[in-house]
Amino acid sequence: NIVFHSAAYKHVPLVESNPIQGIYNNVISTKVVCEAAKYASLKKVILVSTDKAVRPTNIMGVSKRLAELVVQSYAQDELSAKSSSDSKTIFSMVRFGNVLGSSGSVVPLFQKQIKKGGPITLTHPDIIRYFMTINEAAQLVMQSSALAEGGEVFLLDMGEPVKIYDLACEMVKLSGLRVSGEDGNSNDIKIITTGL
Repeated sequence: NIVFHSAAYKHVPLVESNPIQGIYNNVISTKVVCEAAKYASLKKVILVSTDKAVRPTNIMGVSKRLAELVVQSYAQDELSAKSSSDSKTIFSMVRFGNVLGSSGSVVPLFQKQIKKGGPITLTHPDIIRYFMTINEAAQLVMQSSALAEGGEVFLLDMGEPVKIYDLACEMVKLSGLRVSGEDGNSNDIKIITTGL
């Protein structure tokens, strides 16, 4: 009855390295899912999108924004055809940010780097991200499916953004270590910047 379309290449470096495949997978497959759902007269299709689709700055974000536009187009078609007695498929979207502990999250990466003795790698010391838990993400998707009437984009208020550098420092401290340079101890964990 309901399709939660969460299949996507969601990691920015992966799609930057493979832009054609990323667009094909994220955009064209979304069209195929929507067409199949409409053909099968399913009740609802919920696209799981990303906050990176808002004013995208990379190919992954663009591909997810295009996927949203595909879903919005199907939603508009279904809403404008509501006058017929046929049951229509409701198409909707849900957007959220980084899920703590998910595949590709910085948390498992930082944990692995700390376990190895460092260094922790950051692209830039001033980068900020919004985070949510796996439970919050799952609840948001379920709630959006219950509220969907067609064409909406559901968002979670994720509060204040977290500075990734501060997250790395906190994880080092929670591991019982110190960030290298704080007291000059060379055995502590270094944080290095690799560049955007």
